[in-house]
Amino acid sequence: MAQVEATTERVVAADAEKVFDALADYSGTRAKLLPEHFSEYEVREGGDGEGTLVHWKLQATSKRVRDCLLEVTEPTDGQLVEKDRNSSMVTTWTVTPAGEGRSRVVVTAVWNGAGGIGGFFEKTFAPKGLGRIYDAVLAKLAAEVEK
Repeated sequence: MAQVEATTERVVAADAEKVFDALADYSGTRAKLLPEHFSEYEVREGGDGEGTLVHWKLQATSKRVRDCLLEVTEPTDGQLVEKDRNSSMVTTWTVTPAGEGRSRVVVTAVWNGAGGIGGFFEKTFAPKGLGRIYDAVLAKLAAEVEK
């Protein structure tokens, strides 16, 4: 099993604290940021950053749907880590200042990929597909915080 990684980033015209607060607001803002690939969104515990337990289904392709149950931690300032209880997937959101009134948001998802030929295709194509999905989330985030 090879580890698969998908990373995307965006510079947003809002200060880092505002951007981080929007991302950490699972009971409010976060649901508004999710594109059509996400369904059955539900906050099961908490709702604001550390200690949140959130569920959704992620439809990465027409045939591939992940049932995700994510535990949220904040290991360092400006960082949210979502660990999926149903798989090896870990998604890390990092928000850092990027100049006056701007911030850089980097999202990285890693998981243990399949073996064999399926694993080859997963490692080749999954990062691009997931990157597009997270690009859409970051575009909605920018639209939300740049209001």
